[in-house]
Amino acid sequence: MDDLEQQKQNIIPVDLEKEIRKSFLDYSMSVIVSRALPDVRDGLKPVHRRILYTMYEAGLTPDKAYKKCAATVGDVLGKYHPHGDASVYDALVRLAQDFSMRYMLVDGHGNFGSVDGDPPAAYRYTEARMSKVAVEMLQDIDKNTVDFCPNYDDSRKEPTVLPSHFPNLLVNGSTGIAVGMATNIPPHNMGEVIDGMCALIDDPEIELEGLMQYIKGPDFPTSGIIMGRTGIRAAYATGRGRIIVRARAEIVEEKNNRFSIVVTELPYQVNKARLIESIADLVKDKRIEGISNVEDHSDRNGMHMTITIKRDASPQIVLNQLYSFTQMQTTFGVNMLAIVNGEPKCLTLKQLLEEYIKFQKEVVIRRTKYELEKAMARAHILEGLKIAVDNIDEIISIIRSSKDRSTARTRMTERFGLDDIQTQAIVQMPLGALTGLERQKLEEELSAIEVKVEDLKDILAHDERVSSIVKEEALKIKQKYADERKTEIMAVSGEVDIEDLIPEEECVLTMTQFGYVKRLATDTYHIQNRGGRGISGMTRREEDVATEMFVCGSHDYVLFFTNFGKVYRLKCYEIPEGSRTAKGVNIANLLPITQDERVTSMIRVPSFDFGKYLCMVTKNGIIKRTELSAFDTARKGGLIALTLEDGDELSWVRLTDGDSDLLVGTYLGMAIRFNENDVRPMGRTARGVKAINLKESDYVIGMSTLREGAYILTVSETGFGRLSPIDDYRLQTRGGKGLTNYHIDDYGCVAAIKTVDLHDDIILIASDGIIIRIPAESIRICARPSKGVRLMRLINESKVVTIARTAHEEDEEIDELPQDDADSSEEDCEKEE
Repeated sequence: MDDLEQQKQNIIPVDLEKEIRKSFLDYSMSVIVSRALPDVRDGLKPVHRRILYTMYEAGLTPDKAYKKCAATVGDVLGKYHPHGDASVYDALVRLAQDFSMRYMLVDGHGNFGSVDGDPPAAYRYTEARMSKVAVEMLQDIDKNTVDFCPNYDDSRKEPTVLPSHFPNLLVNGSTGIAVGMATNIPPHNMGEVIDGMCALIDDPEIELEGLMQYIKGPDFPTSGIIMGRTGIRAAYATGRGRIIVRARAEIVEEKNNRFSIVVTELPYQVNKARLIESIADLVKDKRIEGISNVEDHSDRNGMHMTITIKRDASPQIVLNQLYSFTQMQTTFGVNMLAIVNGEPKCLTLKQLLEEYIKFQKEVVIRRTKYELEKAMARAHILEGLKIAVDNIDEIISIIRSSKDRSTARTRMTERFGLDDIQTQAIVQMPLGALTGLERQKLEEELSAIEVKVEDLKDILAHDERVSSIVKEEALKIKQKYADERKTEIMAVSGEVDIEDLIPEEECVLTMTQFGYVKRLATDTYHIQNRGGRGISGMTRREEDVATEMFVCGSHDYVLFFTNFGKVYRLKCYEIPEGSRTAKGVNIANLLPITQDERVTSMIRVPSFDFGKYLCMVTKNGIIKRTELSAFDTARKGGLIALTLEDGDELSWVRLTDGDSDLLVGTYLGMAIRFNENDVRPMGRTARGVKAINLKESDYVIGMSTLREGAYILTVSETGFGRLSPIDDYRLQTRGGKGLTNYHIDDYGCVAAIKTVDLHDDIILIASDGIIIRIPAESIRICARPSKGVRLMRLINESKVVTIARTAHEEDEEIDELPQDDADSSEEDCEKEE
């Protein structure tokens, strides 16, 4: 009975509601802080941080051999994270998946799962080590840069955060479901994030619009297309937003007049196998009726899903249905929630970067203090050693006459005022340190440390130096690991996004033989004297030459015709702007062309009006005329412009008004003039008819539309050229051999022909990349087939490869050509029949 009374006294009555509320709150905070949400400083959850630190302790760096994941998982469990091997291994696997992480933090060896949802192999089969970029997250962790705390059983210490020398939370993103809250931060491009971070360091007052000049938007590892910028702006401005992500799908026109949809990229976190199953179910349930087959041709080289469209179905309608009914279009709900000072907070883009910069400054300051302490401690020892060396005879005498080390150290302290640390170093000093060379090294080391100490003190005294170091280290990371953006951000109709913000101006578009295209202002090329050397027009790959150049408005459409007879279109402003000497961007990054496909002609199209025609001429002299309106289709996969015979390629395309005279010139100096109505209008996929009857080994080098009052400019590969009246080329019927345009045996083969006016400027481009701009009126008017005058001096066996015309500028006064220039003699312009 006494025991029962004693037990009753030990019972504490509590309010059940309050106890449950308190216990659940404690549990919630534990899940929020210690499991589900990332830290704003290093962007890691505790389990990820413990995995990386365990690998760091085990020496699993990128230069070492892989180690079984079972060993790593066991170490993490036993030392830091006693929450089950499955949770640890799942977290490790995600860090090694290239379709989950924008920049992988674990370098995995073995089966780590796939985008089809295949599970990874068991941890006894797989191996892993730290990736190179993960090393940057742990750099300087041994220099007191971060705090350490006891592990779960107080047997060792673990870092509360990693130094993380790049903004991992933005770069790799994070996803987590806590209690009552969740986070969903998309990954970003390393280079863009570091550029935005540096801009914020330079200008702490920068607004969101300024930051978004650098950080364009999320950059998913699985690529895809983000539709519009409204959701991105909302997410960056408030911490919450909805971003629509689409698969990259192209409608491909097959030769049998059927279409297929080729999918090469999927939205982030979409399971490809389940997507194919869902498409099959939709077809089976007849919710989508235009699909006849779905095939998955994906391999190690990339994703490739082919969706075959029925002959009577519209491919665009089917594609829109796929976007509506399947995960080919998903919504990524951004919720930028992270742990800040131990509390969960929803952060804007600027706040997130500010928190990271503040943390990096703290890392730099703590590291500097650590290095300062080490340097001062070493300097203190060196000063003692220097005293000992300067008084070495007396020091030796003290040591030899002392009965033990302790007595010797005490006597040295009394004699020279040294402390215990210095006397310990002196006692342990080897005899080799007594040589003159060693003494000199001692003095040099002390001098270097004194300079270092002053520099470290200066860093701690000036905040701007700390900021500069943070910026400098981030830029080094960018230089080592930054890559091109994977996810395209596409403008959406109705958004005040691109078109309204881009000024309407004239631009020069150029494209090289290797397919590099760029846009720049027309005033970049200044007028020079006829016969000059010109200026360098681009920074090229070896043997790359410019092959296309023309002037158009920034809001005009540009049609790109390829040697395969296909046509693609872009707005002029969609082509990246570059400097005069920049090589530009490869056209393959702007258009979905195949490996052997190259753009051979670019056409400016202000609008797709009826009554306009596109006249196309192939290298082998075949011509085809098609209404311009037939090409008014925004199909990313391109359209078939004409059907080609084997060995032929589409080389020249011109826009006409329906009654234009055309001039076709050849490499071996022939030319033919005929009216475009000699060629009946044909459908897009038609083959065409013969424009000129070519000699053996001859081919077409140019086609021009003729206009009243203009002249025909013929330029040879050797740099000579002339203007000839249009009447010199009598009207003929297409399909003939034409007239002699140039004597190639005497003056070289023809590089290009073009219709020009006297008030035009002519831009000539040579095979060595040199560009010259001259007024057309400075070129002598000569009868066909005269040699003409020298337009461009060529060196090192270079040749003229292409010409372009642009509006005349009055920037400079043009000097007269010297009278003794033999190249401009009158006899060169005598008419020859």
